[in-house]
Amino acid sequence: MALNSIPIPLLTPHKMGNFNLSHRVVLAPLTRNRSYNNIPQPHAILYYSQRSTNGGFPLQHKGNLFSISFFKTKDQVPRHAWNLDKRASGSMETNCGSCSRQGRHLLLSTLACCRASSYAFQPNGQAPISCTDKGVTPGLDGMDWSPPRRLRTDEIPSIVNDVRLAARNAIEAGFDGVEIHGANGYLLDQFMKDQVNDRAEKYGGSLENRCRFPLEIVEAVVNEIGADKVGMRLSPYASYMEAINKFGILYLHVIEPRMIKINDKYETPHSLLPMRNAFKGTFIAAGGYNVDDGNKAIADNYSDLVAFGRLFLANPDLPRRFQHNAPLNKYNRDTFYISDPVLGYTDYPFLEDINSS
Repeated sequence: MALNSIPIPLLTPHKMGNFNLSHRVVLAPLTRNRSYNNIPQPHAILYYSQRSTNGGFPLQHKGNLFSISFFKTKDQVPRHAWNLDKRASGSMETNCGSCSRQGRHLLLSTLACCRASSYAFQPNGQAPISCTDKGVTPGLDGMDWSPPRRLRTDEIPSIVNDVRLAARNAIEAGFDGVEIHGANGYLLDQFMKDQVNDRAEKYGGSLENRCRFPLEIVEAVVNEIGADKVGMRLSPYASYMEAINKFGILYLHVIEPRMIKINDKYETPHSLLPMRNAFKGTFIAAGGYNVDDGNKAIADNYSDLVAFGRLFLANPDLPRRFQHNAPLNKYNRDTFYISDPVLGYTDYPFLEDINSS
């Protein structure tokens, strides 16, 4: 049975620029800490293969320790490292059968953890970079992050160029596009947030100044690979969607604060509708959604697509399970960030075969 034969909103097609998506269930970018020496491993290919569908839209995340780096080394660039021409489909019918990549869209999500990092993760044990030299409050998230180093104004253009080169290399490696990660307290988000950015020059102070660095990144990446291959991920809430619109990027991926703490869902008093209405491209909502929430978001035109993280991690065939209203595997939080290439990564079970007619 085809995905779009079930008339539920999440399983209806959507055209996103040049991408013809067969459903609206997006695999969110997740830091999984499964890459070694910043080189993609075969188990990463298997992981994304398991979660791909014909016309599906997974996002590959890179960032911290054992994550994919800025695609700055020769080993990270060749297509054979990612096997992008022959990636297994992970389709509705098979767990991981080798077949053509045609119809499966994979974008690389780029980020720099920076202030939310540690000396141990940095080259030569140096301090992580940030917009500030203020550290993250100890114990805020159970981690003891190292104090960062404030980027000098004259260093920022080199960071912009690094991201530009990473975007170009990602396309050369065979990715369909790049998502610029400006959320979750990482480097670009740090510059945008007035609670963190205490700079007194052109990259700090006013909202326009705090958004200057992220917009320079967007402009550089758009100029390098084309706006039709660029998306951006943000954490609410700020009023700069109009500034992003001028670059004509493909989509905006926004994380909604729907969780007070782990496993406690609540209805946020905030709404993504102002962002949704201001942004002209495809809009993706994320943040603790389940199938009912996702269907409502699509049916109400609250979002074009919905990204699922933990549910998609534990259910590599998530769209199929939505299609058949099947029970979901429970995720194991204890295995989220371990380095094992199988446990909690590629070992979640698929549905038993369902007779199709």
